[in-house]
Amino acid sequence: MTGESMTDQTARPPKIVSRGVSKVYDTADGRVTALDGFDLEVADGEFVCVVGPSGCGKSTYLRILAGLDTHTAGTVEIRPGADPGKPLNAVVFQEYAIFPWKTVIDNVAFGLEMRGVSRAERLKVAQGWLDRVGLGKFARYYPHQISGGMKQRVGIVRALANDPEVLLMDEPLGALDAQTRIVLQEELLRIWEQTRKTVVYITHSLDEAILLGDRVVLMTAHPGTNLAEFEVPIPRPRTVEAMNLPVFTELRAAIWSLLGREVTRAMELAA
Repeated sequence: MTGESMTDQTARPPKIVSRGVSKVYDTADGRVTALDGFDLEVADGEFVCVVGPSGCGKSTYLRILAGLDTHTAGTVEIRPGADPGKPLNAVVFQEYAIFPWKTVIDNVAFGLEMRGVSRAERLKVAQGWLDRVGLGKFARYYPHQISGGMKQRVGIVRALANDPEVLLMDEPLGALDAQTRIVLQEELLRIWEQTRKTVVYITHSLDEAILLGDRVVLMTAHPGTNLAEFEVPIPRPRTVEAMNLPVFTELRAAIWSLLGREVTRAMELAA
């Protein structure tokens, strides 16, 4: 296998820079700190996976990065590129966040429609993306007529069709069965090789994080902050066969040696 080295990757300019990000919520039981001084820098074109115990603030950080929530302290920046016509980011959630009253192709074309792209052009782009992920013949179907895995594929290509500078993904495959998840992991690997988008990917699965990511960022139990980072030394392009490599197993064990303690601590805090 051949691929770009981590040295080449980190030599690129940063696309995302977050410094000391904190988030405090006011609740009926008082103030709750979800994030506490979280830092993250992501290079242009890098695929970074973020893992941590449940409730550590992973999704909160992603929502802040997406502009869907505000932070209490710190700074968050996505540095725009040269093309002002491109959206800065797009988000893919775990839930099937597609419109049930729109056809598959109109769902994929929605972001382009919002940007004022002509119907003929946006349908051409949408059809091209559907063809790339094996959904071309389902273009005129409605969401209730396709499977869960197909719906999530629609959600992913809807984000990509709009050509965002950064793709933010919050457990996008978490609701899928094991077989469908593997298929879509390979799909994501293939799509990323073609587009080289900057990606921040939230997941609970260490296997998924190592398979997909250039780097794995590990967060502490609540309140979430940085615990450790791990470079993934597996060359690209990758397939799921990479999960059988000794280096994959060794890296998973190294990450779990830290994450396991944080999961236990999170359970104790919740008890």
